Amino acid sequence: MPITLTGFKAYDIRFPTSRSLAGSDAMNHAPDYSAAYVILYTDSPQGLAGHGLTFTIGRGTEICVAAINACAPLIIGRTLESLTADMAQFWRVMTGDSQLRWLGPEKGIIHLATAAVVNAVWDLYAKVENKPLWKLLVDMPPEQLVSCIDFRYISNVLTPADALDLLRRQAPTKAQREAEMLEQGFPAYTTGAGWSGYSDEQMRLYCREARANGWQHFKLKVGLSLEDDLRRASIMRTEIGAESTLMLDANQVWEVNEAIVIMQRLAAFDPLWIEEPTSPDDILGHAAIARAVAPIRVATGEHVQNRIIFKQLFQANAIGICQIDACRVGG
Repeated sequence: MPITLTGFKAYDIRFPTSRSLAGSDAMNHAPDYSAAYVILYTDSPQGLAGHGLTFTIGRGTEICVAAINACAPLIIGRTLESLTADMAQFWRVMTGDSQLRWLGPEKGIIHLATAAVVNAVWDLYAKVENKPLWKLLVDMPPEQLVSCIDFRYISNVLTPADALDLLRRQAPTKAQREAEMLEQGFPAYTTGAGWSGYSDEQMRLYCREARANGWQHFKLKVGLSLEDDLRRASIMRTEIGAESTLMLDANQVWEVNEAIVIMQRLAAFDPLWIEEPTSPDDILGHAAIARAVAPIRVATGEHVQNRIIFKQLFQANAIGICQIDACRVGG
C-alpha cells in the first residue's frame, strides 16, 4: 500500500557546546553545535516518519528552519513510492524549483535546508525497507544506485555509463567487503583531544583517555598561530606516540602561501593530512597547497557545496582526501 507524505515539522535544536569550548577551532571560536531537524509525517499504519537534519553551529539555525518550511511543501502530498521510483528526479524537484533555486542554486542556506528534507526521505525509505540506510544502499544493484544520482553538470567527466562500469567491476567483491566491514568496522578518528580552546593540560588528559579507550587516529585543530600550532602538535604527537596517526585541520583560516609555509614546519610531526587549509571555494589554491606539501595530503569537503566543486577539485588534483558532508551537498 502506498505511503503518502502528509506533513512535516522543522525544529531548531541547539547544544551549548561553547560553554566548554568543545568543537572550537581557529575559525569558529565558540560554536554551539546545533541542527535544523525535520520530521516527515505519513499515513503509514505503523506510524512511520522520516527524520533528517542539517548541521549548524548556533546563530542562524532559525534561518535554516525557515528555509525548510519553504522547501518541504514541494513533496507533501506525494507518495514515498513516487519519490523512490526516481530518486534523481526527486532531488531535482527539491533543488530545481524555479523560484527557490534563485537562493542557491545548490549552495547556501537553501541547500542546507534541502539536505534535511532529502535526508528525511532517505531515512523513511530505509525504515520502510526495514534496513539501516547503509544496508539499503549496499543492497541496491549498480543500475538502481546509479539511477539515484543527478549527473547534471558532471557528465563531462563522469557519465552514468562510467559510474555503472565502476560499480559493476567492483560487484564481485562487494559481499566480501561488506563482511569485512561488519567484522572489523570502519576506521574512525577523534577530535576530542584537539579542540583549539582546550588547554595543554586538557589536551594531554584527553589524549591519554582516548588512547586508553583504543583510539589510534587523532585530529588536531590548528591555525591560531604558528607558535601555538607547533607546541600543540608536539604535545599531541608525544602523547599519542609515533604509532598513532595524526591529522591537522585549519578550518579555512590560512591564505594559500601561508598554508604552505606553516605546513612545511608542521610536517615534522608526520601528519597524514591537512584539512581545509584555505577557502573551500579556492580550487586552484588547494591544488597549489597539495603540490607544495606532498606527501601530506590535502583534505576538504565539509564546506564544499555541490558535486560541481568536487568535480573541479578532482580535475585539478587538489585533494587527496574527499570529505563529503551529506548536510552541505543537499542530502
